[in-house]
Amino acid sequence: MAAKIPEALLTVACLQMEPVFGEIQHNIQASVALVEQAAARGATLMVLPELCNTGYVFASRAEAFDLAESIPDGRTTQAWIQCATRLGVYIVAGITERAGERLYNSAVIIGPEGFIGRYRKVHLWGDEAIFFEPGNLGFPVFKTRIGTLGCQICYDCWFPESFRLAALQGAEIVCVPTNWVPIPGQDPQREAMANILVMAAAHTNSIFIAAADRVGVERGQPFIGQSLIAGYAGWPVAGPASGTQPETIVASINLADAKRHRNWGAFNQVLRDRRTDVYDQMLGSAHSPGNY
Repeated sequence: MAAKIPEALLTVACLQMEPVFGEIQHNIQASVALVEQAAARGATLMVLPELCNTGYVFASRAEAFDLAESIPDGRTTQAWIQCATRLGVYIVAGITERAGERLYNSAVIIGPEGFIGRYRKVHLWGDEAIFFEPGNLGFPVFKTRIGTLGCQICYDCWFPESFRLAALQGAEIVCVPTNWVPIPGQDPQREAMANILVMAAAHTNSIFIAAADRVGVERGQPFIGQSLIAGYAGWPVAGPASGTQPETIVASINLADAKRHRNWGAFNQVLRDRRTDVYDQMLGSAHSPGNY
């Protein structure tokens, strides 16, 4: 009998890098070089960190506004489009977006045929609220030739509803551009809390998750690296990457497994078994201040 052909085989790369704050052209060139290197290793889907074209630690809204670009006609998105078209790959990357007078912490989704869509970070962290508007596009998924992709950014991972909404819309893999920072009380002998959350979300939704972090210290703020690709069962299939150095991690996966193995047994399927009849408060249809 002939060997079964994996019907949704995909090679994914998380490109952990250290952007230089404010040096957009340098960051574009560095990211394109990393995409080229990962493509040479056989990767088709590339995930880059959060705000990797500008850096993260803005001193003022005016500074953020000056560095922000429109999507998709800004120079960063256009450079990534040219790269994806030339190499025949898909890129999900964090970018500082300007839309009129509004700024968003965004990610672009790009394929060999050009711009596919954008995601705007829903849950803002810390001083981001000074510079950015909360995302207003929800949690869209993007149907592509390589599979159905979801996207989140950093702090979104702390909200299980984010991954669940992507999974319910058919996402097979969620790409996470991120800038994880140290968490007080972290046991240095244990995996990062962010890694635990990603692994748990992959397991509880039966999806793949590719989280690309950055490294380095920017204006006094350290970042923890440890990029990770989690399989549908939750266990890492690549990474965690270095906590201090740029590194590319690569994994070959079969996206069909995200749905094929969602049935955990004769009686249990993680999305089907939800009890939506008792979730009213979690879903936001009941707002009792005493319960928060």
